[in-house]
Amino acid sequence: MSVKDNSLIEKFKTALTSTAKVISDDLQLNENNKKKTDNSINIEIDNLAKPSDFIKLRAETDSAALKKKFSNKDIYKNNLPTNPSSRSLYNIAEKIRYECLGGKMLKGIEKNFNENYKEIISRTRKEKLQNKEDVAVTEAFELYMLKNFHEIELNTLTRRMLNFWEKDFEKSIDKHKKFLQDNLDNQQQYSSRFSKILEEMDIFQNEDDNEEKEKNQDQGQDNPSNDDKDNNQNDNKDENSQQETQASLDADYSIDDLNLDEQVFENDAEEQNSQQIVQKNIDNINLDYKIFTTQFDEIIKAENLENSDEASKLRKTLDQQLVSFQDIITKLANKLQRQLLAKQNRAWEFDLEEGLLDSSKLPRIIMDPYHSLSFKKEKDLDFKDTIVTLLIDNSGSMRGRPITIAAICADILSRTLERCSVKVEILGFTTKNWKGGQSREFWNKNSKPNTPGRLNDLKHIIYKGADTHWRQAKNNLGLMLKEGLLKENIDGEAILWAYNRIQKRKEERKILMVISDGAPVDDSTLSVNSGDFLEKHLKKIVKFIENKTEIEILAIGIGHDVSRYYDKAIKISDVNELGDVMISQLSSLFETKNLH
Repeated sequence: MSVKDNSLIEKFKTALTSTAKVISDDLQLNENNKKKTDNSINIEIDNLAKPSDFIKLRAETDSAALKKKFSNKDIYKNNLPTNPSSRSLYNIAEKIRYECLGGKMLKGIEKNFNENYKEIISRTRKEKLQNKEDVAVTEAFELYMLKNFHEIELNTLTRRMLNFWEKDFEKSIDKHKKFLQDNLDNQQQYSSRFSKILEEMDIFQNEDDNEEKEKNQDQGQDNPSNDDKDNNQNDNKDENSQQETQASLDADYSIDDLNLDEQVFENDAEEQNSQQIVQKNIDNINLDYKIFTTQFDEIIKAENLENSDEASKLRKTLDQQLVSFQDIITKLANKLQRQLLAKQNRAWEFDLEEGLLDSSKLPRIIMDPYHSLSFKKEKDLDFKDTIVTLLIDNSGSMRGRPITIAAICADILSRTLERCSVKVEILGFTTKNWKGGQSREFWNKNSKPNTPGRLNDLKHIIYKGADTHWRQAKNNLGLMLKEGLLKENIDGEAILWAYNRIQKRKEERKILMVISDGAPVDDSTLSVNSGDFLEKHLKKIVKFIENKTEIEILAIGIGHDVSRYYDKAIKISDVNELGDVMISQLSSLFETKNLH
């Protein structure tokens, strides 16, 4: 490709990006060819040899911008059909919805879509069309939507393709068509109605019946190994369905040309399916774990525990305590930092056509000025894509020196890892009251049923969010020293809470470190349930995270051996060892894992 061609492409990209910003009402929108983010739009330009290439790119960019403007991801997910084939049609319907809105908003957008779709429809098809099986339902549905909502005129070929399926669509959709057309600007109403239509469509009834049979077979089975088999079967079923659909689309007339944003939605759907599988496993774990009530539980940000003046005082107290430990822990932290930074040594790609000039190749350039491949570029390292969550036991037995050391170590580690581009989240867990609090009172008022399950009010505390800088959260860490904060510890639910937070993060590597001084204890709960009620739940939750997820979990027991709960666990007899152990454990994790 010539320099002139490259210049034309760059100018066209700039024009498309500017247009997308205006359409999407997002002036921060960026063009990004490599990775789609919430604040970027992918514009891939391979060739601009024909007028149709310009038309296609304009239509694709308009569609992506309109999706950002008019399509709410949460509404999309909430109304997503359960049937895999239905989901494909649902994606098409949503895309047509926001494109129609864009066409009504600006005539230029409508023109771009019409020209692009006409160009696609005008393509020929190699396969002979003899019966219904020769046309994928997704192809036909797209044509139906283009005809009825975009009002695109079909040619002879596409009319014939639609004819095989049109009666099926008309039977299910035509009676709702006016409602759908009137609610294009109301995504909730439109998506909810379309989801119901597709779920009830006759062409998918067989699939639904098969799924119902599988569900009936699953009922009453609590064995995690059986869950794994069922999940694998469902995954294989979805995969086969996708493969069959794809096989029917291998033609010059490709539905992929029309479904420009479908892949993004499919990824969302896959993510949702994965989360559903995980939730099913968690639900199985919780079958034997009862909670009498959750209405008095609390998740609170640390800054809401006290006013700012009191938080500043507690931070000063922590700083005073920090003085006697700072030298030791800082040395350890610096050791960790050196190890981490050593793994982040700059790596380069050489012999490139563009980038930074490679000084080692200067003699070659002098000898041959026209010699290419004299540039280098720094590689992106996966190491930086890491998050560490510190979950700290805020129980009464941690009062005094243990909680002080834990707060100091959390503070130092937060600063250290932040300098190494590793995200850190700091969480705490306790209960709102001794002896059950409002949950116990509620139980008493309801005639004290036997074995009520967990019978206390949880208090989960966010001291520092993963995206919050240490400077913004430093006063919060002092609040661990707040008088009267430390009460009971229900470890299983706290770890599940921390897990749910960290698993939603986008980082590739996730580490959960639990700091506790022993077994979960809540007198109110254990007085009316079996003595191992809380321990059994803790073991199940930890085993699930260790064996069924990619999250690395390790624990440090202060004065108590916690290896009966965690595979990766270490006991310390003196709280002064906590800083050394925390840092050495993290160091070993980063050493043993191949990060390149």
